[in-house]
Amino acid sequence: MSVLQISDVVKQYGDHRAVDGMSFNVPKGSIFGLLGPNGAGKTSLIRIITRITGADSGDILLDGTPIQKTRVRDIGYMPEERGLYKKMKVGEQLMYLAQLKELSASEAKKVINHWMDKFDISDWWNKKIEELSKGMQQKIQFIATVMHEPSLIILDEPFTGLDPINTNLIKEEIFRMNDEGTSIIFSTHRMEQVEEICKDIVLINQGKKMLEGKVSEVKQKFKENIYELIYLEGELKNDSTYTIVQNDGQKASLKIKDGLRANTVLQSLIQQGIQIRKFEEQLPSLNDIFISLIENKTV
Repeated sequence: MSVLQISDVVKQYGDHRAVDGMSFNVPKGSIFGLLGPNGAGKTSLIRIITRITGADSGDILLDGTPIQKTRVRDIGYMPEERGLYKKMKVGEQLMYLAQLKELSASEAKKVINHWMDKFDISDWWNKKIEELSKGMQQKIQFIATVMHEPSLIILDEPFTGLDPINTNLIKEEIFRMNDEGTSIIFSTHRMEQVEEICKDIVLINQGKKMLEGKVSEVKQKFKENIYELIYLEGELKNDSTYTIVQNDGQKASLKIKDGLRANTVLQSLIQQGIQIRKFEEQLPSLNDIFISLIENKTV
């Protein structure tokens, strides 16, 4: 079941096609990675999903309803370029943004106080945004994104400017909301964050979809039969079952030859007198896959 269905979406700016026939589904209740290099079309697509701009053609459904007919409070969007009014005070700004998302004044004040207490920033109510550090502003922007309890949250580089402690704080809230059923789109170029947070991804480049699926399945698809070997004794040499990719002395990477099983390699290593401490398949990182696809090294 999908929370978001994107079908053949096109967006043209002059001679540039920013989104070129994009189609993919975001599973309901998932933390979904929207990945791509700068200029790939991520922001253009997000702006269509959030109704900031319209698509030239194609369809987007949110919980089965055309995106144009959904309520403004159904989506929470945290843009990479923050949208806070620097001269406004924190409290009045959050009140204003909450009421734009259809919360009453009393509802807004209650939920804002809840979040400010949770983040231990209750004394920020009367501070102007311009008085806050970039990381502090980030926390306010996050509250503005989630305080109306949308069913879909879109986070574009949400950890920019945050120290490790506040990064973990935001991560905990992302996981908590997801556990409670909120669907989250996580847009970033930081592949290590994607591997930690997301279960499903789509990779886009030059407005087109290049790859889609579960992180675990994507990594299996691009594996190259390379195994990590940690050994205590013995002289490691190439043989008929594997090729040494790298050997740093007691730690090596071996590429198993096509058609052979790992057990066959293990038997060969033992016969050579290699005392094995660890022998484990190395799956490619998303960063490796990302670079390989973008540079057109892998089909």
